[in-house]
Amino acid sequence: MTNQPADMATAGAMTDLVSSRWLSDRIAERIDRAAGVAVARASSGLPLPRILLAYADWAMHLGLSPGKAGQLVEAWARQYRRMGRFTLNTMIQGAAAPREVEPEAGDRRFVDEGWRNPPFSLLEQAFLLRREWWREAATGVRGVSDEDAALVRFFNDRLLDSIAPGNFPLTNPQVLRTTWQEKGANLLRGARNLVRDVYRDKTGQPPAALADFKVGENLATTPGRVVYRNRLIELIQYEPTTRRVHPEPVLIVPAWIMKFYILDLAEGQSMVRYLLDQGHTVFIVSWKNPDAGDRDLGMDDYRTLGPMAALDAIGELLPERPVHAMGYCVGGTLMSITAATMARDGDDRLASLTLLAAQSDFTLAGELKLFINEAQLTWLDHMMNRKGVLEADQMAGAFKLLRASDMVWQPLVDNYLLGVDGRGIALMAWNADATRMPYRMHTEYLRRLYLHNELAQGQYLVDSRPIAIKDIRVPIFAVGTETDHIAPWHSAYKICLLSQSDDLTFLLTSGGHNAGIITPPGHPRRRYRQYRWGPDDRYLSPDEFFERAEPEQGSWWPAWQAWLAGHSGNKVAPPAMGDSLADAPGTYVHQR
Repeated sequence: MTNQPADMATAGAMTDLVSSRWLSDRIAERIDRAAGVAVARASSGLPLPRILLAYADWAMHLGLSPGKAGQLVEAWARQYRRMGRFTLNTMIQGAAAPREVEPEAGDRRFVDEGWRNPPFSLLEQAFLLRREWWREAATGVRGVSDEDAALVRFFNDRLLDSIAPGNFPLTNPQVLRTTWQEKGANLLRGARNLVRDVYRDKTGQPPAALADFKVGENLATTPGRVVYRNRLIELIQYEPTTRRVHPEPVLIVPAWIMKFYILDLAEGQSMVRYLLDQGHTVFIVSWKNPDAGDRDLGMDDYRTLGPMAALDAIGELLPERPVHAMGYCVGGTLMSITAATMARDGDDRLASLTLLAAQSDFTLAGELKLFINEAQLTWLDHMMNRKGVLEADQMAGAFKLLRASDMVWQPLVDNYLLGVDGRGIALMAWNADATRMPYRMHTEYLRRLYLHNELAQGQYLVDSRPIAIKDIRVPIFAVGTETDHIAPWHSAYKICLLSQSDDLTFLLTSGGHNAGIITPPGHPRRRYRQYRWGPDDRYLSPDEFFERAEPEQGSWWPAWQAWLAGHSGNKVAPPAMGDSLADAPGTYVHQR
């Protein structure tokens, strides 16, 4: 006879076992995050699944598009004919043969005259024609999303950059000529540079670019003192250099992804010193280099502990004086948020707002935006979650990927094949002195601004209430740089559409994100163009602006300083210096 209660108990136990969950949501999430961290670190932060899916999308739809495939076959044959024509012209005309395709503006790889002579001219044209074909292959494939097509084009370019003829000693005319002239001494210097750099990297020493520079000795040497400090910033007040100064002080808010002293670089390259010499009282924010204990600092903490705290401190030292606020790069984005919040709340302490290579609308944010999607942000989240910060080398790697030809391959050629030592360049030393970023702040910045563009769309909340750029009514001076790969000038120009200020000036200067800004008077080969809108002027498109604003030679600094002076009062005696917490450049700037 069957024991029914026992059988029922056994069946119930089996049912419980089958229906039970061995892995809770929390444990499963921890396992997934650990796996994500391992893969993200192995891929140096690149979202490999996203990249592979983009290439799969492209390849699949190209396979289903025989018409496009036929066009590419024709393009391949056409490029062979062009290459044959160039080869024939080169045999007849030599270096005078016209190129079939020109290098892009700003591409330094082919500026040496040796590239105009065969056989190097043939190598150059073959490379440029190959790149042209691969770009065409990634464009116009029906069914491929714009994002996937852009990602394929981007990585096609990066892969081709790695095999450019200039990267190799036997196919680089400048390297061969230098080796012949110096009897190989350049290669010996390059080998020493390579051993030195590998050794410094393996032993955890600072990059060689910092070897000849020291902050406070030949970098950031303008006299001043730290007059305020909190857990995130030191506020530096600089000593006046003139007997009379404009009454309105200038507050500089630099980017927190690098050290502040790019604006107080070496002798003759300091924007801070230039402003002081023109009769301005200057304050600058020096950001702390965050660590794991700062992981929960968010964007609003950067606003309140950064520019708002600095304005409060300046107000105690110089009461009743409006402030010229200037923000650079992400510091400019933060100053836009701060100024919009102050306008919403009736805070009238700003005399003007200057934005240098800064974005308020991120719809045209350039190639960097290719990596700002849910897949990439999940990857970054995996990388940052364990340590609580994004390490400096991870951010530097992302920027280098954007301009691999200029920031990866050309430096390798210069340092290790030509034997050029870049240690004597102050800007390179600053560039090597990178900082970390807190987990929460960086996540919020990418999601709220890059991904969702909340600030431009009037959806950015401060204290649970939205802010808008159009509320900023103080005079605005915005600067873009022509070859900026971090904040493209068309993106920085968006402020002209968002703003409703009655006094708006946009200036476009030659150069890139950093070198275009650090352009002191006397800098060779610099130019700029600017346009000032009045209260009754209509909006100009970027192309209209470029046509209407006549180019002017020289540094843009005097034009900005004249604008500042025109928005300032008559000069008075310099204000007293605040109580010193430390001599400039302070203590936060030395944090590693």
